[in-house]
Amino acid sequence: MAVQTGPQGKVLIDSSFSTAVPKIREALDALSKDPADALINTHWHIDHTDGNDGMHSAGFRIYAHQKTRDRLAVPATMKLFNMTLPAAPSGGLPTITFENALRLWHNDDSLDLVHFDPAHTDTDIYIYFHKADVLHTGDTWFNGTYPFIDEGTGGTIAGMIAATDKALSVAGDGTKIIPGHGPLGTKADLKKSRDMLSSVRDKVAALKSAGASEQEVISKKPTADLDPVWGKGFSPDMFVGIVYRTV
Repeated sequence: MAVQTGPQGKVLIDSSFSTAVPKIREALDALSKDPADALINTHWHIDHTDGNDGMHSAGFRIYAHQKTRDRLAVPATMKLFNMTLPAAPSGGLPTITFENALRLWHNDDSLDLVHFDPAHTDTDIYIYFHKADVLHTGDTWFNGTYPFIDEGTGGTIAGMIAATDKALSVAGDGTKIIPGHGPLGTKADLKKSRDMLSSVRDKVAALKSAGASEQEVISKKPTADLDPVWGKGFSPDMFVGIVYRTV
């Protein structure tokens, strides 16, 4: 999550789970007396949007890509996690949406909201604060770990690599980059993730092209040399399976 404060009101990126809303509101009040203004969703997943209704009740208008609203408006299933999610309440739906890009001028800064092609999902956007030189990538970047790619809503390994390339083209050497998961990072950190994604994609694609099944590829442990650094979060085997199915 990220917050911009100022006299035109607070801008909040993502809303976490509904159970966290009271603590989020307390934290926002402690930052400044500025009023609530804009909540921007980076994509549709529950851990980034479940608090929307509560933050809307606190005075935030919700911005997102149009597909985020479309997905939140109906029940959804995440097969990998055996989760079925209800549609969001009306107060949790974004009311300001866009297709490709949107620019906001807020608190003496300009913000670019730009849609990625399907990457982690088909709803992903980045938010770039020009003056502050801060880039929020949403879940197109898991800093320091293998990412989850939601193939059920359009995510692919190729899309994740393309999204990372797009973010790298926006970031400068001094840009502060906020991932969807993991610590604050730099362009150099993001480049390391891009190299990892490309390496895994290439290894899995070669094995798949040679006729190996998904389970055979997983059993060959194509990420073994990368696991000590990147395998601290999402399961390497699950990640390889997703790459195999979406390569």
